[in-house]
This record gives sequence, structure tokens and C-alpha cells, in this order.
Amino acid sequence: MDFELRILGSSSATPSANRHHTAQVLTIGNQLHLIDCGEGTQMQLMQYKIKHQRICNIYISHLHGDHYFGLAGLLSTMHLQGRQKPLHIFGPPGLSEILSLQFRYSGTNLNYKLIFNELDTTCYKKIFEDKQLTVHTIPMEHRVPTCGFIFREKPKPRPLIKEKLPPYLTPPQLVRLKWGEDIKDEQGNLLLANKDVTMEPKHSRSYAYCSDSRYKPGLLPYLHHIDLLYHEATFLSDMEERANHTFHSTARQAAQMAAAAEVKQLLIGHFSVRYKDLTPLLTEAQEVFPNTDLATEGSIYSVQEQITDLG
Repeated sequence: MDFELRILGSSSATPSANRHHTAQVLTIGNQLHLIDCGEGTQMQLMQYKIKHQRICNIYISHLHGDHYFGLAGLLSTMHLQGRQKPLHIFGPPGLSEILSLQFRYSGTNLNYKLIFNELDTTCYKKIFEDKQLTVHTIPMEHRVPTCGFIFREKPKPRPLIKEKLPPYLTPPQLVRLKWGEDIKDEQGNLLLANKDVTMEPKHSRSYAYCSDSRYKPGLLPYLHHIDLLYHEATFLSDMEERANHTFHSTARQAAQMAAAAEVKQLLIGHFSVRYKDLTPLLTEAQEVFPNTDLATEGSIYSVQEQITDLG
């Protein structure tokens, strides 16, 4: 099953000719999750041939325009192209009111249902769950209420080694083995050890999206061992004072977060328009955390389903 991130926009408050406002699409299996929706997002979806009708959930981190000004237009296009499937939108207080006003004064009546989920941006909280996935908010530190998001696959079953399975096992017992249980008799005596007839499960993958925020070490417990971490890196470290004043982070601070959390890979984005060449930002981050990449338009990052290493 795919677990793949596509970057649609990487610029901060002001776009440039080749960098768009923040937006990302996380594909998990056959589901598309849109994370933030800056101006021009629907054009980027067309550019990269992503079918917006497949989007199941939209997550808005905060109400600065570069993170949601593209939302009303995208929702309207979905309506015009005949969407019928309900759409979940997760966002901070005020987003529902903003969209309602836009649609009221434009005379727009969507022919599909919008399901608003108002977020508490001050805490770590589960906001979505299905058979394969959970999504939690994480509290960021910005000028307006802001949260990040952590996407995690649920634990996966252990593959059975068919040639080692006794013929007497019942279907319920096979299910219990898949989920790591031993088989015991009614008196609690061990009949079959799980480790003898199963293999290690495939890795449950994870992605953390740290939107606009000051450097916040308090996030570390939530980010520990995340597979793929996106962290804003608006400035170079020579502008750390400005980053702190504007509630943003530097490339070095993003890398320090990744190193301390022991994540597997770091993506940096939300670049100030002052940087025409992004190489210095990448270099600064890689000096602290070598496995860093730039989250630039069109980039794709896949997380593999490798076997869990328990050693």
C-alpha cells in the first residue's frame, strides 16, 4: 500500500514565480489527504495530475492566508465537477464561518456535504481514525492558533508461516496468531507459541507535519522516531532573531528537532521569498541532520513498508 507525500507548495507568506503557497497531498492506499490549501492549490493538483475528487479529508493548520486561501476555490471546483461524496474538513475555529460567508455572498450551494471538524490547536488529540490510519493534532507556537498533524498507520498483522501451522487450528485461532497472541488451552497451558509460526509484521509508517511555528522542543515526545518529518524552515540561522519575532523557525532549528527526535528523514519548507537559491538552507540543515531534503514543488517522498527491526 502506498504511503507517499507530494509537495504542491513550499513558499511562505509571499509566493514567487516558481514557489507556491503551502499545500501537500499525502496518499495512503487509495485515500488522498490534503494538508493545507494555499492559493493556487487546485492549479498544482492539475499540474501534477492529482484527481481532487479522490481527496477524502482536508486539514488546515491555521488561518493565515498562505495556508488556506485556495480552499474556497477548490471546494467550488469540486462542486462544479459534480462531486457527490461528503468531504471532511479539519481546521481551527473560524474556518467554517469564513467558508460559509464566502459561499453565501457568492450564491454557492454545494451539491455535496461538507463535514467540519473544529480543532483544538492547544493539545495532542486524535481527530480522525479509520481501519488503517489515525491522525492526531500537535500544538504549534505561532501568532494565531496553529496545529500540526501526525499521520500513523495502525499496527499490522503478523504474516503466518503456513508450513509451520498445525492442521487443527480454527479460524479464530489463526486471527489471534496474526495479532501476536499465543494459543493456549482452557487451563492456560501453552499449545503454540506465536513466534514459532509467524513472521515480523510490516512496518507501520508515520508522517508528521509541523506547520508554522517557533522552535518548540516540547514537540519532541510526539515526534520520536517518526519516519518522515516536515518542519518549516522559513529563515537561515543568521536571521534567528527575526524567526523568533515572527514565530517561525530556521533551517538549523528544524534539523535540531529532527536530530533530537531521531526521525528517519526531514523535509524543510515554507521558505522566505528572500531566498532565491535554497541551497544554503539545505546545507545548514544537513550540517545538523544529514538526511534532510527540500520540500519543493513536485517532490515525492515515499515511506517504505520495511520489516520492523526489533533488534
